[in-house]
This record gives sequence, structure tokens and C-alpha cells, in this order.
Amino acid sequence: MKKIILFLIFGAFLFSSNAVVGGDMPETPLFYRINIDKEIGATTWRYMQKGYDEARKAGAAAIILRLNTYGGTVVHADSIRTLILNSSMPVYAFIDNNAASAGALIAISCDSIYMREGANIGAATVVNQTGKAMPDKYQSYMRATIRSTAEAQGYDTVYTVSGDTEVHWRRNPQIAEAMVDERIVVPGLCDSTKVLTLTAREALQWGYCEAIAESVDDIITSRIGYWQYKVEQFEPSFYDDLVGFLQKPVVQGILIMLIIGGIYFEIQTPGVGFPLAVSVIAAILYFAPLYLSGLAASWEILVFLLGIILLVLELLVIPGFGIAGILGLICFFGGLLLALLNNTDFDFFWVPVDSITRGSIVILGGLLGTVLLSLFLMKRIGRKGLFYRVALHAEQNIEDGYVAVSEHLTGMVGREGVAVTVMRPSGKVRIDGDDYDAISYYNTYLDPGTPVKVVKVENMQLYVVSVNVDEK
Repeated sequence: MKKIILFLIFGAFLFSSNAVVGGDMPETPLFYRINIDKEIGATTWRYMQKGYDEARKAGAAAIILRLNTYGGTVVHADSIRTLILNSSMPVYAFIDNNAASAGALIAISCDSIYMREGANIGAATVVNQTGKAMPDKYQSYMRATIRSTAEAQGYDTVYTVSGDTEVHWRRNPQIAEAMVDERIVVPGLCDSTKVLTLTAREALQWGYCEAIAESVDDIITSRIGYWQYKVEQFEPSFYDDLVGFLQKPVVQGILIMLIIGGIYFEIQTPGVGFPLAVSVIAAILYFAPLYLSGLAASWEILVFLLGIILLVLELLVIPGFGIAGILGLICFFGGLLLALLNNTDFDFFWVPVDSITRGSIVILGGLLGTVLLSLFLMKRIGRKGLFYRVALHAEQNIEDGYVAVSEHLTGMVGREGVAVTVMRPSGKVRIDGDDYDAISYYNTYLDPGTPVKVVKVENMQLYVVSVNVDEK
């Protein structure tokens, strides 16, 4: 009996050992944190793309977005929103302080929202650079976007006792819409006089916050339920910052201004090279970040280059301004605009109107900047400009005695004098007490003191011969 018990214990030990050695030990889950704490724009969108790719390659269990932003451009916020909604990896939002405007749109797209005590979410009205609300055309698009984002989080269907069907949204789309339009009324929450912004407690009450949390660690342990885990934070490189900086609308407008201005001044002063070099460098800085970000395709850059070729042919080869010039302008500005749009080949159906409007404004701003800069430089370098004091401003008028050929010299033909220096054949002669530069007419050698006679005046130069030779 004792042997049987020992055999069973030994067998159980072997079985458990094989189970531990042969089985897969549970791995510590990895959470990837991405900070969005600046104005949402091209740089933020690049951070999100790279951070998401790194998290996916690292096999992260989830991404936690730490939000503290007052908003930014709608087009880039919409790109981040789309990435989150299509993500197979859970994405959680931790509103550390603010998720206003475009930040609210990003937060609502996340699978779960956690907020620090004292944080806010909302105020998503579309405004211009001065903070003034844009026309209802833009507000309508934003209302639909934020409403559909809330709807994407799902709902529960509830059947009442009377047989009616009630839909309980996880995040009420009407509340999301009220963050954009002050006319939206949510009973018990907001009237029709102000745009909605929720505090952390209000968001928790109305389903726009899963819980109040104090940190990322608090979310993982208390809310998600992991006690052993790893957290890695996405750290952008200088290269990422540079690419994002070059995609800012203001910077793109300046680059367009340099492209146009460089080409114009190179055509005006061919052969200088410096304006052309500036234009080429500006074009590289304009297209390269867009190409690396997946916005600009190769064919769009070729359209831009084709426009330049057609314009050069029209200006330097083909007389007049006709079809080549018009097509050149269309290709030139069309290439600049197409590079800014997130289209797929020739399919522009899903390109937002806001993206087209933004791109057009950037290009028109660059064109206007070129015109204004040209006028400014003309004034600064002109009469009242920087180089006025070092420029020659005196005018040589005929009334003041400035003529192409001195009248005094034209009357010298036939007059006689004497050679002052050796003339071989040029030298100096003295006539009526005045010394003049002269040339021996027959290229003969004349010694000093030789009597001479002026036989010709040409290009302010006296031509003389020896009197003895003239007499012969």
C-alpha cells in the first residue's frame, strides 16, 4: 500500500513538472502610453502613427492615450479618430487635465475614457485661427463626425414590460453633438444657450467616463485589473519633430512662397543659380514629409514637376501665353494641393471637404505671401530701401554737359602740337598747353618733341601723325 501511494505521488510530481516545463508561462502584459499634450496637428498625427506601429510590433495589450490638449486641426484629429476606431488593439483615453475641441473627438473614439479629478471634456465647436466659430457648413460636418464616433461605441437594446424597445447608448450621441452645437438640448444636462463641456464627475454620471483615476498605473491596476504589467512610453525622435514641424500649415505656406519666388527670380535673372537652389530645397522640404507620411504619392510629385516644365517652355520657348502655360499652372498648383490630400490614387471620394479647403488656403496663402514679399523687397531695395545710401543716384544729363563724345575733342581735328612722351604707338601730346592721350595714326614710332597734327577723333581718342609725314 505504501508503495502504491509513493508511486502515485511520484507520478503526480512528474505530471506537474511536465505541465510547468512544457506549458507556456503567462507573459507580463505590456501597455503602451502615448502622450497628446500639445496642439493637435501634423506632428501629433505622426506621433500617433509611429506610436501605434511600435505598440503593435511589441505585442502590447493596449494603448493608453494621456490627453492634455485644448484641441487643434480637425483633419488630423479625424485621422487619429479613424485610426483608433479601426484598431484591433484596445485604446484607452486618460484625460489628465483637458480634452477640449479636437481632443474631445479623440477621447470619445477610445474604447474607454478615464479622467483625473478636475479634468474636462467637450467644447468641440469648429473655430478659425481667431477663435471665431466657423459657418454652419463646418459645424454640420463636425456634429456628424462626433455623433457617429459616439454611436460607434455601441448600445444595448432593452425591451420594456409593455413590449416597447428602448435603445440605451453606451455614450449618448446627443451629448456628443451638444459639445459642438449650443442649440442641442439634453434634458437634465444642458439647455440651448451654451456649448457643452463636462467635468469629470458629470462625464462619469452621463456615461462619458468609465471611472475617476489619478494615474496610468491606477487605471491598469484598479480598472483594468492587472497587478503585474509593464508600461512603455512612446518617445518621439528629433526626426519625428522635424517632419511634423514641416507639415504645419504656416511652414508649408512659407515653403510654397519660397518655391514660387525662387522660380520667378531665377527666370528674371537666369544664370544666377541661388534663387533656383532655394526653390529646389523648399520643394524637397515641402514634399518629403508628405511623402514619408503617406499623403503625397509619386505621381502627384510628377504632376508638380510637369507643371514647372510646361511653364518654363511657355516662358522661354513657346511665344505668347497659351495652352502650355495654362496647363503648367494647373499642374503646378494641382501637384501642391494633391500632395496635401489623403486620397487613394485617383479616388477622392473619401477626402473630407475640410482637407481640400485647408490645402487651398495653404497654397493661396503661399501665393499671396510671394506677391507681398516681392512688393516689400522692391520697396526695401528701391529708393527708400536698405541699399539707397550705397547706390549712385546722380543723373548725367545733356544739359549738365554729359555727352557721349566731348564737343571739345571733335573740334581738335587739324590742330597741331608736339609729342610729350615716346609714342609707340600710344602716348601723350601737348596742344595749346593741354596734354591729351593720343595714338600714332600709322602706328609709327614718334620721339618726344616731334611736331604732330590731329587727323582723327574716335572713341574719345586722338589720332595724330608727324607734321613732316603729313607734309610729304
